[in-house]
Amino acid sequence: MLRVVVDPEVPAEVANLMRRNGPLLSRFHRGWNPEARDGSRVPGPVLGVFALTLVLAFVTLVAAGVGALPLIVLAGIELLVMAILYLARKPTPADSLERVLYRHAVQLRGRFLVLEDFDPPSRHLLGRVQQAIDRILRSRINAMGLLDGVRNSVMLPAEEWEIARLLTKLSALRARHHDMARSGRTPEVAAAMAPLERALAASEAAVVARVEALERYADHVAEAERALLSHHQIEALRAQLPEYEQLVAEAGAGRLMAPEIGHLAQDADQLRQALNASIRSAHEAFRYLDG
Repeated sequence: MLRVVVDPEVPAEVANLMRRNGPLLSRFHRGWNPEARDGSRVPGPVLGVFALTLVLAFVTLVAAGVGALPLIVLAGIELLVMAILYLARKPTPADSLERVLYRHAVQLRGRFLVLEDFDPPSRHLLGRVQQAIDRILRSRINAMGLLDGVRNSVMLPAEEWEIARLLTKLSALRARHHDMARSGRTPEVAAAMAPLERALAASEAAVVARVEALERYADHVAEAERALLSHHQIEALRAQLPEYEQLVAEAGAGRLMAPEIGHLAQDADQLRQALNASIRSAHEAFRYLDG
């Protein structure tokens, strides 16, 4: 499920609220307004009908005389009961989630993007972007500070926003091109649109390249993660070496097993080098992405 993409300049508290409530933002995007359900006020049309009914009742009383009074009183009571029931409806609290979020959505229009802003190809690419970012930020090596965690927390949301913004533009342009194709194009129009289509294709390729760069960074992080796990496991085995060496010595199998146990230390050194190399590769991928 794609999450809402929010401009990194939006305050974190508001941005997190938006990301947690994507379906509500999509409803706002389709035109729903929770502010329109305010039950604390009687709408103008209801007041108008009520007033008109009272006027008609008075006219009827004048025209028909006192004999129509019971009927008019009964109608008045019914209208009064209807008005009381209407006013007694529980109003939506002004600080409800729906209203707070709606006010943020109106205020920050253009600074967040929901699912409906993207066509299917763009949604697929955005999903790849968000998966790559999640793999990086949720990795152990990022939590341990082996990566540049501060720059990751700033740069990666900015990259997600920039790619998402470009994808919405691509989505809109693709929709226009498809509309023109369905309505038919003369050879002259097709020739005039050819450079625009090439520009669109080049832009798509450039966005895909940015997505792939982000994924390469995530792959380097995953490789360093695997090296870190192996490194910890080998170090745990190394801690047990004295017990194995003592057992081998007591059993008289030193000549046979010493060389094999010796390889464990070499494996640990090689894994340490592999871990360092993986982290360096991740840093290189980060610099390429950042550039």
